Amino acid sequence: MAGIRIPRRRGRPRTRPTRLLADKAYSVAAIRTGLRRRGITATIPERRDQRKNRLNRGSRGGRPPRFDADRYRQRNTVERAVNKLKQFRAVATRYDKRAFMYLATVDIATIKIWLRDLTKDQQHTT
Repeated sequence: MAGIRIPRRRGRPRTRPTRLLADKAYSVAAIRTGLRRRGITATIPERRDQRKNRLNRGSRGGRPPRFDADRYRQRNTVERAVNKLKQFRAVATRYDKRAFMYLATVDIATIKIWLRDLTKDQQHTT
């Protein structure tokens, strides 16, 4: 058995996320069904009109989709970090051609943000 080769594609094997956090714009039946089929846990809030429709249908409306409010709050942290990074034009427009140069630009922007926040905290404590 050890001598049998299994043909694979070149490069790193693909990985699939275990969960997805998204906003209400992605609360569509087709997206939820596709994620469920792939075994990905969705944390997407239900839109107001969908909730109203489901409740109007009564017992035929089905169960509400599972929603973890604590996990959804964590999504906000990531979005704020991305927004801070995109304040730097080089990060937002990606002038760099190569990935390693772009990642270096992101690193420099992150360091500048960290230093700015650090000096801001020191000014408040003194």
